[in-house]
Amino acid sequence: MRVLNVGRRAALTAVALCVAAVTHAQANPALVVDVDSGRVLYETQGTAPWFPASLTKLMTTYVALSAVREGRITMDTPLMVSPRAASQAPSKMGFRPGTLVTLDNALKMLMVKSPNDIAVTIAEGIGGSVEDFAELMNTSAARLGLHESHFVNPNGLPDPNHYSSARDMALIARALLREFPEERGLFNIGVLAFGNQMINNHNGMLGRYPGVDGMKTGYTCSAGYNVVLSAERDGRRLITVVLGAPSTLTRTQRAAMLFDRYFADTSSDQGQLSSLASGPPTAPPDLRPTICGRGRASAIAEAEAEDAATVAGSGDASGAVERVGTSPVTAGPSVMSLPRMAFTPVRVFVGPVDGWTGPIAKAKDMALPPVSVASATARSQAASLAPMPPLSGPTESPAPAPLALVGAVAPPPAAAAANAFVRKTKSLSLAVATPKHRPHPLKRAAKLPPTKTISILAKTPGPAKAAAPAAKPHKAAAKPHKAVAKHPVGGKTAAK
Repeated sequence: MRVLNVGRRAALTAVALCVAAVTHAQANPALVVDVDSGRVLYETQGTAPWFPASLTKLMTTYVALSAVREGRITMDTPLMVSPRAASQAPSKMGFRPGTLVTLDNALKMLMVKSPNDIAVTIAEGIGGSVEDFAELMNTSAARLGLHESHFVNPNGLPDPNHYSSARDMALIARALLREFPEERGLFNIGVLAFGNQMINNHNGMLGRYPGVDGMKTGYTCSAGYNVVLSAERDGRRLITVVLGAPSTLTRTQRAAMLFDRYFADTSSDQGQLSSLASGPPTAPPDLRPTICGRGRASAIAEAEAEDAATVAGSGDASGAVERVGTSPVTAGPSVMSLPRMAFTPVRVFVGPVDGWTGPIAKAKDMALPPVSVASATARSQAASLAPMPPLSGPTESPAPAPLALVGAVAPPPAAAAANAFVRKTKSLSLAVATPKHRPHPLKRAAKLPPTKTISILAKTPGPAKAAAPAAKPHKAAAKPHKAVAKHPVGGKTAAK
């Protein structure tokens, strides 16, 4: 009887967990909106506050592109990585403080690899500090009509005061597509080439689901697995938002089901996106116990490996049933099980573009690296490197004289030269190693016997046998003298 009770208890527990999992999945926010009309086609908990995780970087990109549009910065402006940026938690590019990366390259990295250090580099280059950039984010949020959002950082790392909603994320995505159509290519880069690395986009729908051309994934233990997706079919463009999914596979499969349903359904209408009613203010739910609790040690690795055909530990969403609107929708085979199309890698690099003569954008409290060029011109150029002006200030102006990183040589476009560039750029305060086996010329001269050194420097003729001993250390220590300092001694030369 005791065994039966234990078995019954275990069975009831399993049923309860399954019910909780289904309830959790159904309660998670999701939304589908038509981009052109702004009409909401599907919505569940669309205005519920949620931790956005790396979806935040869509707002970071919006603020950055707005700064370019207003002339405060250019896509070619080099941004300087600060110690604060370099100290961010993964995912990250791992650049050292002082490294330069153009805004164009930074945004491409941001949308593909989602590096937190690059998000801070962008924020400090445009706003002067993370805190000032967050104010710009919140100002833009108010202008776009966001109701449930408050931003405190540019990358979405956990903070109880950093939150958003499915509706607000859709508003940001729609603004990016409509206000910056020329930059849509940022969101559908499948693979980045950086040096010898090939960096895959975390968005598992790219290259697998027909019509998907962006935009961004997000993951933290507290937020779960989030995604904002854009897709176009038969002249219609839809945005789908899914927040708080328990795995990458579930997230991707749910988004695919929503696209399938609402590309086919042209009659659904739940009102305008900007007019969705907000619920009572509540704190975002913390999904850490569910997402990263016991037995979920591989969650972070799973998020990083989303582009793989099989995602370990995600489970199989095939055959799952979700009620969308009034009709149940059954998922077919997982989108993630389909082969991914081959992408042409987009190359990125560190350092400025060739011939850059403008300022370098950096954190306002970051001192410029020591200048290793002694000329007054170089020092005056270094003094012209100032933080980017605030968005309310004047537009940026180029430096008064040509500037190539204060004496450093600009790297070739190839990203393979990035590391060599950083090592060789003295203005970044990185020491250049000096071979230890070659002593300084003055030290070599000091080691020579006084009489023999004087005889060489004064070119005093003498017997060949007397001059020969001085010639041997001379040959080993300073080979260039072989061509410029041959002394006739007894019809022969002193250097052989």
